[in-house]
Amino acid sequence: MGSLSFVRKQGAGIGEVFEALASLRITVFRDFPYLYEGSKDYEKAYLQTYARAERAFLFAVYDGPVMVGATTCIPLINETAEVRKPFENAGMAVDRIFYFGESMLLKTYRGLGLGHRFFDEREAHARHFGMYEATCFCAVDRGDHHPAKPADYRPNDAFWLKRGYRKVPALQSKFDWPDIGETVSTPKPMIYWMRPLTQ
Repeated sequence: MGSLSFVRKQGAGIGEVFEALASLRITVFRDFPYLYEGSKDYEKAYLQTYARAERAFLFAVYDGPVMVGATTCIPLINETAEVRKPFENAGMAVDRIFYFGESMLLKTYRGLGLGHRFFDEREAHARHFGMYEATCFCAVDRGDHHPAKPADYRPNDAFWLKRGYRKVPALQSKFDWPDIGETVSTPKPMIYWMRPLTQ
């Protein structure tokens, strides 16, 4: 591991690193609990949502020329309908919520405090606009007895709670993707976590 460097991109600038970001997503999300059988074409289409949103933000970690970690966020109002819908159905003001996308690190770079840095960077980005009241993200729910769950798997719940986030089971979406070894996408339940941004 060399010395790490950090890169910030906003809006259309995120498109400049699509290739590296797509590769990182495919690599990291193959692991449990996502078990994601990704493709570059799908990834690039997905990432266009962020490149089209002026306030979307990417914070990336590089080891030399290689992107080894990244995290994203975007105003909820700029997200896709499947992400906005549970908040709209609950009567929440989607124009006052900032949505946190992925947080990804290659295994070698975990345990260095970068998970906290990812939240710090995104919360600061959302806060500086002076109009957002909450931040949120979602996580897949695979249940407690999934056959692919590693014996030593530890969920991130304790870390998220420490960051001030609370699970909101009433807020759920379903995202479709193919599991490893599959060619057909199937729906996966995604549960949202939230915290007030004023804290």
